[in-house]
Amino acid sequence: MAENLKLSILDIVTMHNREPAREALKNSAELVQLADRLGYTRYWFAEHHNQKNLMSTSPDIMSAHTAANSENIRIGTGGTMLPNHSSLKVAENFSFLEALYPNRIDLGIGRAPGTDVLTANALRRSSEEPFSEQLEDLLSFFKRDFSEEHPYRSIIASPDESLVPDIYMLGSSEGGMSYAAEHGLGFVFARHIAPDLSIEILREYREIFKPSSFLSEPKSIMSVIVVAADTDEEAEYLAGPAELQWVRWTTGELHLAPPTLEEAAAYEYTMGEEAVREENKDKFVIGSAETVEKQLRELAEEAMVDEIMIVDMLTEKKSRHRSYELLAETFKLTSK
Repeated sequence: MAENLKLSILDIVTMHNREPAREALKNSAELVQLADRLGYTRYWFAEHHNQKNLMSTSPDIMSAHTAANSENIRIGTGGTMLPNHSSLKVAENFSFLEALYPNRIDLGIGRAPGTDVLTANALRRSSEEPFSEQLEDLLSFFKRDFSEEHPYRSIIASPDESLVPDIYMLGSSEGGMSYAAEHGLGFVFARHIAPDLSIEILREYREIFKPSSFLSEPKSIMSVIVVAADTDEEAEYLAGPAELQWVRWTTGELHLAPPTLEEAAAYEYTMGEEAVREENKDKFVIGSAETVEKQLRELAEEAMVDEIMIVDMLTEKKSRHRSYELLAETFKLTSK
């Protein structure tokens, strides 16, 4: 299965090196175009709120912008955090995107709010609908199969019922996987969040998957932070900011700006932080393109996936682009 391994990208649109928001968005748009030319399969945007250093509040809008400025690569959200939105509006927006960019739009659905409790309340206002009902409603808007007695039966999300994106559930636990398997949806496991669970849960998804009108066979993807460079040593240096950032996130220091290369290289970890850094190691694949290729193929084989989604955390545009170019060459992606 890992022989013809596909590569994709997940972008959290980080404002690296104290750059302004406009620059971060521009960098992401440019990376979509590069990934499109290099032959990457899909490019997704994450959803986060109330974050000082992330421009990822509106992944659907960013999807529209970047789909308009690319040609072949699939574009979508990883994810749309469904508790923050009405199911009808999500169905409307993604039907609309599918009409504009046929067969190129993905809807990745998350169960978490992607923010703190207060911000989640501000986003949702009075919504008390359980996630399971939200998901059922969303899928029914696409399938047009509400029951006769359902109050939404007469509502259409689009005048054209064929406008349905590819739909995936996201997850870092068994919960998201169960929804994906039960409803016949694609599934993306966040190894960059819960590496210890990734293999077991991705394998279980394939075992219990139920075919649906959305998918006849299981489709699974593993996401992981990847840093590739010309040498293992250079890759380790370039991964320094991401490793330090994850230590900070893990220990609750969410307010600090993403570290620069220089800050990460000079940082002296405490014993406790070093232990956290070591615990986080499996969230990363770091090294030369050859080193990375070997590890990713092994992971894909174990997890029974044919696609890896790379979580983008490189801080410098030049090294970021070089990393994706090296991987495209090594994995023999088809350039456009």
